[in-house]
Amino acid sequence: MGILTAGGDSPGLNAAIRGVGKSVQGHYRMQLIGFRDGFRGLMENRSMRLDGERLSGILTLGGTILGTSRDKPQRMLVDGKPADMTETIVRHYREHRLDVLICLGGGGTQKNALHLKQQGLNIITLPKTIDNDVACTDTSFGFDTALGIATEAIDRLHSTAHSHHRIIVVEIMGHRAGWLALGAGIAGGADVILLPEIPYDIQRVAEAIRQRVRHGKSFSIVAVAEGARSLEQAAQIRDLEEQKLHARNKKQKRRAKQRLAELEADHLGNHTVQLSEQLERLTGLESRVTILGHVQRGGAPSAADRLLATRLGSACADLVAREQYGVMVAAAGEQAVPVPLEEVAGRRKLVPPDHPWIISAKRVGTSLGD
Repeated sequence: MGILTAGGDSPGLNAAIRGVGKSVQGHYRMQLIGFRDGFRGLMENRSMRLDGERLSGILTLGGTILGTSRDKPQRMLVDGKPADMTETIVRHYREHRLDVLICLGGGGTQKNALHLKQQGLNIITLPKTIDNDVACTDTSFGFDTALGIATEAIDRLHSTAHSHHRIIVVEIMGHRAGWLALGAGIAGGADVILLPEIPYDIQRVAEAIRQRVRHGKSFSIVAVAEGARSLEQAAQIRDLEEQKLHARNKKQKRRAKQRLAELEADHLGNHTVQLSEQLERLTGLESRVTILGHVQRGGAPSAADRLLATRLGSACADLVAREQYGVMVAAAGEQAVPVPLEEVAGRRKLVPPDHPWIISAKRVGTSLGD
């Protein structure tokens, strides 16, 4: 068996590697080879034997002992130029005489894994992401740890917001999906939560804060996902996506695509600061920004993530023993179930507007800006 970790690092990756490795070696007497730095390591044929000594002591470690990268098999930089390295990856898979390749990663990894399946390789994936947006699984390992870190940060920000009578705008990871901001916002008692799935009206957000002031609350916590957008920004993006979809020629399509990329880059770089400035201007309260950034996905995995990663990893070994390939090992309640990669790849699990977390947030008076 081969195994690699791809995409962004996440708490629980080492626990999953250990879960797979100890299960296949101790229970099924199989050998496990790890490839360094994601699909690039497989392309460059950089591997390491994952024996009992290598797997010992990694359950509690954050990150991944294998290293990771965001390289795609079909578009990988080689000598500074993008190239399709699929054939090389398939050749190295054959040279190692692998029965199966286990890929640990998020949405991008699921698509890359499906691509390799379509080239005739035996593939199984495990869902990893702090964003919790991998389709067809209840949850992904990494999410619970990041949720705890973001919640603790909001807890700590309450005291300084209260002491200085300020608005504290805390940016939480979540480019397309708002699970992390929503969960941490509810658990941390944020007064406003802004999500990518629900475009917000800045006037409604400001009014929610002014309403708190009128009721004697001189501070507010605003939890904002990095991908949250105002109504105006969301409309602008929809227009550009329509232009790209209905472009009459390649030039028009390329221009719309480029403009979308520019908007995206500007949004991720400036949105939270601009939001803070707007709220300060509209409410008259001093506003400060805290961007949690990569601290959310660092450090030791939580007990829940260690348990989930171990559970999915051992279930992965069972699937290998049954030669059930081309699937992702998904969490479904207390069960681990195989889901065809075709049902996972290219899909994203977003927060639905009627989700119980949304309803609970509104019940306790949290503003979602809508």
